[in-house]
Amino acid sequence: MKANELLKNLVLKELETAVSIYISKLNLNLPLSDFKIRIEYSRDEKFGDYSTPFALENKNVFKLNPKEIAEGLLAEIKNDTLFEYVTFSPPGFINFRIRSYFLFQYTNQVMSPVVSFAKTEITESILLEFVSANPTGPMNIVSARSAAYGDALGNLLSSLGHSVKREFYVNDYGNQVYLLGVAVLLRIFESKGETITFQEEESNESIFSLIEKRILPKESYRGEYIKDIASELLSDSSLSKKVGDWIQNQNWEDCVQFLAKYAVNYNLSRQKEDLQLFGVAFDQFYSERSLHDAGEVEKVPSLLRKEDVTTIDGKLHFLSTNYGDDKDRVIRREDGRPTYLMADIAYHFDKYKRGFTKLIDIWGPDHYGYIARLKGAVESFGKSKDSFLVLIAQQVNLIENKEKVKMSKRLGIFQTMRDLLAYLGKNGKDVGRYFFLMRSSDAPLDFDLDLAKDESDKNPVFYIQYAHARICSIFRELQISINEWKLPTNIKANMFESEERLRLLFWVARFQEEVYDTATNLEPHRLTNYLQSLSKAFTKFYSHKDNRIKDKQGDERDQLLLLILYTKLALSSGLELLGISAPEKMSKEEV
Repeated sequence: MKANELLKNLVLKELETAVSIYISKLNLNLPLSDFKIRIEYSRDEKFGDYSTPFALENKNVFKLNPKEIAEGLLAEIKNDTLFEYVTFSPPGFINFRIRSYFLFQYTNQVMSPVVSFAKTEITESILLEFVSANPTGPMNIVSARSAAYGDALGNLLSSLGHSVKREFYVNDYGNQVYLLGVAVLLRIFESKGETITFQEEESNESIFSLIEKRILPKESYRGEYIKDIASELLSDSSLSKKVGDWIQNQNWEDCVQFLAKYAVNYNLSRQKEDLQLFGVAFDQFYSERSLHDAGEVEKVPSLLRKEDVTTIDGKLHFLSTNYGDDKDRVIRREDGRPTYLMADIAYHFDKYKRGFTKLIDIWGPDHYGYIARLKGAVESFGKSKDSFLVLIAQQVNLIENKEKVKMSKRLGIFQTMRDLLAYLGKNGKDVGRYFFLMRSSDAPLDFDLDLAKDESDKNPVFYIQYAHARICSIFRELQISINEWKLPTNIKANMFESEERLRLLFWVARFQEEVYDTATNLEPHRLTNYLQSLSKAFTKFYSHKDNRIKDKQGDERDQLLLLILYTKLALSSGLELLGISAPEKMSKEEV
């Protein structure tokens, strides 16, 4: 199925034809590209299914009032196959009602024998990098939001026909990892009965000196989870002995390096467990250290344009101001050590080297300022700036009893993804993913814990799942197997003339274009909104006494069964794209 075959694009095509005829009759020697022509959903369903503000938005071009323009266009729109009627409403909207017979034929085409998705004309090989939480501690709530967003986005982009690979970048190199090893060492001392203290102000004292004094550096990690890492290591007698020997000989460097690597692996393994609980799978976990070990980071200056690199005060700078950054950035320090930016440039160059044509990164809310410099580096090494896109997963506020839950700096309850999933219980994956996805990712999210724990249809994800389960229960009650049921071929348009039936049919018919718009705009929350509206339309249909299918016979019963079957397919396919289950049975499916 091609994008130009989407229902709203068929309406757009009719409008463009009418506009061409109209401007020709007015002897306006102007191309269609000079006009703003768009189709949107009607803001009030009583006017129609779709509408266009064309008459309002182009009145200055025509030098006519919107009503005159609309009346001129109405005279040219004569597609009786597609439209039930086309009307004008003030101050300048043209409204389109799709004919019920056409709606049903269209729905049959796109939902049977399998659900089809609209494909984009140009497909790309996409590397989607998301989460990429530092392996220095547990995964936090923003990482959970990024996980839900990235995974759903991968599904949606795949539905368009793109080849999508999911990648987690492991920051397992550098000072923060070294300090993690220091923190584990100090906790090992503590576990053996020694007293450790916490440095409150930075000093010029060496790390080794602080270790010998049993002082945890100010910039190191203080979370309670460090104790768990130390305890896990000490439970292995061979590892405990190895570390003990280093400590006895005061071989701090080898000891810290070993503990840092151990802690990274420990944290990463638990992050992978969290992701698995959340239903998120990656094609690859890419190690930053591997870039350094292979010498790829040191190659960065030679990858960039010569005029974009210069040495200032002994430091190598990337002149990112050439690409809109607010200042130039150091990529190699005076002592020769690369900065994080230098490693990130090497990593993104490697992505292109692996053959990907489109890079999409999802970053946390504190990385806005990093975008310009990295996009500039991508341009500097010869790639189009449009081939690299950064999306932001904004902050999450957990709300309980209408108040914000305070986050503990010592990783108290609700600080981590695992805490949240444990709190939500058996429905944690579905509820967590839905709540993270139901608002635009670039806006802060208030996560209502009370609503998330509610197992009634007040909970928005349960409302959708109940609608799906209710449809399945109808087929069970009639002792009809959904998978084996023979689809009816005798279509009678007048069976869908009632308001509830027609509205549900229209919402089902919209499924493909809703998925397409959601995917092309990289906004999974659009799909959650659609599924809510579809479920609402089904509930209204189901609640009407004239739509009690078990009381119907013959063709009418079969046509109504087909309508709710297609509703079920839209619900289950939409939930699947979001990574959420579509249960066939629920304890409150008759709510």
